[in-house]
Amino acid sequence: MYYFRWLLGFLHLLVWGSIILVHAIPAPDPVQCNRTICTVSNSYGAWGDRKDCSVKSVVYPTTEEELRSAVAHANKNKLKVKVVSKFSHTIPKLACPSSLGHDSLLISTAKYDSGIEIDSVNLAVTADAGVALRDVIDKVEEAGLSLVAAPYWEGVSVAGMISTGAHGSSWWGKGGAVHDHVIGLSMIVPGNESEGYAKVKQIGAQDQLLNAAKVSLGILGVISKVKLSLERGFKRSITYNFTSDSSIENNFMEHGKKYEFGDITWYPSKHTAVYRYDSRVPMDTPGDGINDFLGFQSNEILISKSVRASEKLFESTKSVNGECTLADTTLWYKKQIGNGLKNNGQIFTGYPVVGRQGKMQTSGSCLYSPKTRIDASCAWDPRIKGLFFYESTAIFTATKFVDFIKDVKKLRDLKPENFCGIDHYNGFLIRYIKASKAYLGQSEDSIVVDFNYYRADEASTPRLNQDVMEEVEQMAFFKYGARPHWAKNRNLAFLKVQSKYLNFNMFIAVKKQLDPENMLSSEWSDEILFGKEGVRSDGCALEGLCICSEDRHCSPSKGYFCKPGLVYSEARVCRYSPSSSNL
Repeated sequence: MYYFRWLLGFLHLLVWGSIILVHAIPAPDPVQCNRTICTVSNSYGAWGDRKDCSVKSVVYPTTEEELRSAVAHANKNKLKVKVVSKFSHTIPKLACPSSLGHDSLLISTAKYDSGIEIDSVNLAVTADAGVALRDVIDKVEEAGLSLVAAPYWEGVSVAGMISTGAHGSSWWGKGGAVHDHVIGLSMIVPGNESEGYAKVKQIGAQDQLLNAAKVSLGILGVISKVKLSLERGFKRSITYNFTSDSSIENNFMEHGKKYEFGDITWYPSKHTAVYRYDSRVPMDTPGDGINDFLGFQSNEILISKSVRASEKLFESTKSVNGECTLADTTLWYKKQIGNGLKNNGQIFTGYPVVGRQGKMQTSGSCLYSPKTRIDASCAWDPRIKGLFFYESTAIFTATKFVDFIKDVKKLRDLKPENFCGIDHYNGFLIRYIKASKAYLGQSEDSIVVDFNYYRADEASTPRLNQDVMEEVEQMAFFKYGARPHWAKNRNLAFLKVQSKYLNFNMFIAVKKQLDPENMLSSEWSDEILFGKEGVRSDGCALEGLCICSEDRHCSPSKGYFCKPGLVYSEARVCRYSPSSSNL
């Protein structure tokens, strides 16, 4: 019982300590080089396979011409090419050019990040590929305009954001996916010798190539500029309603239709749904609020490390009660502080919270730091050994989502506490995106569900109640045919993904047209795009690198065996059983 008292004491410090303003240490550079080799990682410090990605050389262009020259050099010398931003927030290994290392070139857009041009007459903004989303939003708002769609996390570049289908939440207008607000872009593609081995291709709003280029996974060419549509400036009014989840399957459709930017966060173990009432209001509406989402705020390093230590303790002792205590306290705290909403830019005093679109649509305050502070960071910064987790994101057709919710409730009702490991992160975040013309976008109005859960320090370490997470994951992607978010998920989510996109072959045709030699493809991007399963090795199911079919794919030596799902019987999950004959 000592660790329960310790946890509650620690969370008391978290609640009161968070009132003090803290600033994070700058995020780590995803590219690290020594005298002989460079490596590229993501912001979590580990790819899905936990293997380093080595590259022969890295270039940092500052202009479009320098970017074109880098692509030309790679094409002329038969090098594999990938692009990475200063953020590198993609979970799949899309930024790694080659497993060989010596035949590759990595292009970083970290220094190609200054060009932002506002066209107030035509309501558009054009930005260089490496420009940070926050910089675009601030410049747009200064001009009295607003960018309608943005992902909830602002630590992305404009090119990376559209390339992987980043989104907010909306069924209104053009919808919540940022790529559906793209009205043009410039892309550098391989050329022949007479073209200087690379050329800049201008793709306009009426060009059919835009349907392929605006969600391209970085494999068609290297995006140099992105043009986004804007609207006249507006404010938003947000209220969170913490209530019962008893009718969530009946309410989600109407909620998406009623609120332009609405979402729902579902905490199954707590039988709680949090409805976000989020609508635009006129600019003269009183209020100067901001959305400083709790999960993206700076955390004192000691707190992040302590949360991770408590998670590891609960995992090693198989303490479901410990995880539920953490989930209870976290949900209580979110309710007290409006989940990070701040009425006057400093504290939460009550609903509704009204603020300009640019201050309400996205957040990520843990990214920004005076160089004098070294005691706080984003909670998942790999340098501090803080939070380390998986993120599964499934995109459903609206008609199938109802039955998914019902199945998850059936699984929850067998033993609600088994969902505490999901709920102490952020439960199930439910958002809305509209049908898109993008070949790798959604062909009909859809529901997006995100859920995070603990990832062990070692690949061979199984997780508490991991069979529940695995059953939900397989239920989503295989029983209900949900499509995986291109920038998130474990590898198994992409199995047979090409069959889920009506225009997949049209995308491949454009790929053959623009990059016939596959200079911009790698074994990892092919694995994701074509839904290939990796090697079925011992323990592969623990990390989502395979679906178990034999006990050895789990961890039989630690009591985890391959078993059928409890609700979705076709699922195959790694379940803890003292004896392999147990369910």
